Amino acid sequence: MLRYYLKLGVLSIRANWALSSLMVAAIAIGIGACMTIVTVRHVMADNPIEHKNDRLFHVQLDNWNPNDPYDEPNEPPEQVTYLDSTALLEAGRAHRQVISFKSDRVVQPEGDGVLPFQQEIRATSADFFAMFDVPFKYGSGWDSDADRAEERVTVLSASMNEQLFGGEDSTGRTLMMNNEQFRVVGVLDEWHPVPTFYDLNNNPFNGPEEIYTPFSLAVTGEWGSSGNNSCWKPPEEGGYEGYLASECIWIQMWVELTDEANKEVYAQFLDDYVMEQKELGRFPRELNNRLSTPAEWMVNREVVVDTVSILLALAVLFLVVCLLNTIGLLLAKVIRRGNDISLRRALGASKSELFKQYIVEAGMIGIAGGLAGIAMTWLGLRGIENVFADYDFISYLVTMDWEMVGLAVLLAIVSALGAALYPTWQACRVSPASTLRIQ
Repeated sequence: MLRYYLKLGVLSIRANWALSSLMVAAIAIGIGACMTIVTVRHVMADNPIEHKNDRLFHVQLDNWNPNDPYDEPNEPPEQVTYLDSTALLEAGRAHRQVISFKSDRVVQPEGDGVLPFQQEIRATSADFFAMFDVPFKYGSGWDSDADRAEERVTVLSASMNEQLFGGEDSTGRTLMMNNEQFRVVGVLDEWHPVPTFYDLNNNPFNGPEEIYTPFSLAVTGEWGSSGNNSCWKPPEEGGYEGYLASECIWIQMWVELTDEANKEVYAQFLDDYVMEQKELGRFPRELNNRLSTPAEWMVNREVVVDTVSILLALAVLFLVVCLLNTIGLLLAKVIRRGNDISLRRALGASKSELFKQYIVEAGMIGIAGGLAGIAMTWLGLRGIENVFADYDFISYLVTMDWEMVGLAVLLAIVSALGAALYPTWQACRVSPASTLRIQ
């Protein structure tokens, strides 16, 4: 019977192609507007490291002002101090641990006539690449020995390697930054986690840094932080050394723990560490340590801004308006075909058969609207990309994966079927006697 209903649906659409086209257009426009915002929100809220969500934890310690929480109602700082990050790293109580901060250097490319340029970099510890499953095209990251020895080594992104060395294997070559030589030990493969979950304190949609260097080397060289810095009281001593010894927070710390038992052990270790520091006159607030998974940390930092949620609500309302128009068009179609429906009823067609026939036809219109809606979504995303073309990260936010394509078609079919329920019910109520009287 399905084949028969599909044939009837095709004949009906052909016979009323103008109304059918309007319905497809209404569904497509509504789906396109809705899915454009849904896609952006999906990318913003996506967890780029979902497969390790139960193993990775962002570390927070509450060293803040005893009279005022860092954030209401009782949130600890989102970053940690140099004193705490290096002490926890040195303790080595996690399977892997990473401390890092954002800085910037002046890159001095090889060749005459090539101008130096300033570039943001990530100063980090050796476990960064293994912990976050960063892919390599050439070479590898440095090891903990290089951290301790403060070796002048660096890892480049694929795009930076293309810019500096033409994309060839540059491991072993020299990169000049701030008149200092760095040896390239690795080149990343394409890696664009969106958002940059490991540092949500600085624009999480700017994408990962292009250059990576050892944390210890950056500190010894007194590199400044270009990321967020917060202090609840001024450093007791001046200069860079005073800054390192202060209660200022500017470093992101992550640990990898293999199971729930290890998490509990590490949480107790953090509590014990803070209690020891209290005896030294630090950490004036009550114990308030946190270990957050990437998903939890993204929610905590409100990665999806309120504006996107408001736009999504408006897009859903617009889709509802389009569906109301579709309902009106379907009702008009039922009215135009009233005689045909009445005649079919007079010839013995049951209400259930009529219902199935019109639901199948609505599903066909929904599929057509969904496919057209995908095209409208693509146009909407390109429009957003053009409007915000000055932002380098925008291209990563306006990508549509197969999950979103499938959702668009499914939403269109469900919307069309939902819109068809009332008109179909009206069609089933047509009396066979009405046509017989007219005939």
